[in-house]
Amino acid sequence: MEKQDLLVGIDLGTSRSAVVTNRGLRTMFESVVAYPKDLIGVRLLGATHVVGDAALDKAYLQLTYPLKDGVIQGRSEQERDAARKLLEHAIALAEPRPGDRVCAVIGVPANASKVNQDQVLEMALQMMDIAMVVSEPFMVAYGLDQLSDSIVVDIGAGTTDLCALKGRLPQSGDQVSLIKAGNFIDDLLCSSITARYPDIQMTTAIARHIKEQHAFVGQSSERIEVQLREKGKPVHVDVTSEVRTACEAIVPEMIEQLERLIQGFEPGSQAKAVGNIILAGGGSRIRGLGQMIADALRSYGDVKVNGVKDVIYTGAEGALKLANDLPPEYWDQIGVTEIGG
Repeated sequence: MEKQDLLVGIDLGTSRSAVVTNRGLRTMFESVVAYPKDLIGVRLLGATHVVGDAALDKAYLQLTYPLKDGVIQGRSEQERDAARKLLEHAIALAEPRPGDRVCAVIGVPANASKVNQDQVLEMALQMMDIAMVVSEPFMVAYGLDQLSDSIVVDIGAGTTDLCALKGRLPQSGDQVSLIKAGNFIDDLLCSSITARYPDIQMTTAIARHIKEQHAFVGQSSERIEVQLREKGKPVHVDVTSEVRTACEAIVPEMIEQLERLIQGFEPGSQAKAVGNIILAGGGSRIRGLGQMIADALRSYGDVKVNGVKDVIYTGAEGALKLANDLPPEYWDQIGVTEIGG
C-alpha cells in the first residue's frame, strides 16, 4: 500500500506555536513543557510531564519554555528533552495515521544560525520522515503571495523578524532578527509598573495579559486602568504611560532595520517596497504601530503598512502552502533545508 503524505506546517513560537495540515487541522498551543516539582505533583498530574495549555496555572509544576528568542535551547538535558516533547506534541496534534509519510515545514527566526537550524532538523527527523526549515517571515510572505517588492515584519514573543522579499529566496542581508519583541515588552512593562507602584504584586505573566489587552503606541484618548493586587487586596491602577513606553521601546530598532532593508532594494523597486510593508505576529496587534512606522518612514515615499488578518496561523499556513507547492521528494535536491537562512 502506497504511503499517504501528511503535510504539516509548524510555526514554532517562543510563547505559542501553531500547527496546520493538509487534512484541515488548525490548532495552536502554548510553547511550554511542565514537569512535576515532586512526587505529589506526579500524583496530582497523573503523568511525568505535560505540554501546552494544560501546563498553565498549576503551582505544583515547573514550567520550561524550550524556545528562547525563537530557537531551541540546549544548555541542559531538561531543555533538550522539553524541546523534543514540544515537537512531539506538535506532530501528535497533526494526528498521523499508520503508514503516513509525515512531511513538515518548520518556521524558525529569520537569522537563526546554521547550528540552530540543524538542531531543529535533527530533532524533527527523529519523529517524522521529511522536514524542512524556513524563516518565519518568509513563511508569512509565501502564504500571502507577497514574494516580490515587499517587506514582512513578524513580531513574535522572542524575536521581531524582518525580511525583504525581492522575487528570490532571501539572502542573509535581506533578513534580520531583533530580540526586542513581545517578551521584551512584558519584562519592561512589569518592571515599570513595579517601579511606579512598589506594593503591587506583579509578574511577567500579568504584564503579558495587560499588554495583550491594551497594547498601543502613540497618542491615545483612553486611559488604561487595570485591577491588580496590592498586599493581597484588589486595587485599580492607571498603567497608560507604562504600556505606551514599553510598546514603543521596540520601535526605534525596527525602524532602523526597515530603513536598511529599503535601501537594499534596487532603486526601481524601493517605491513598491515601502508601499507594501506587512505586519505579522502577535505584536502586529499593537494599536497605532502601523501608523507610527509609516510616519517614521515618510521621507521614503508613499508608505503603506498593513497587518495580516490572521496573526496566529498566517505563518503556519504559509509553511503548509510551501509544502503543497513543492513535493517533498525535491526538498533535499534544491537544498531548501535552509530556505531563508
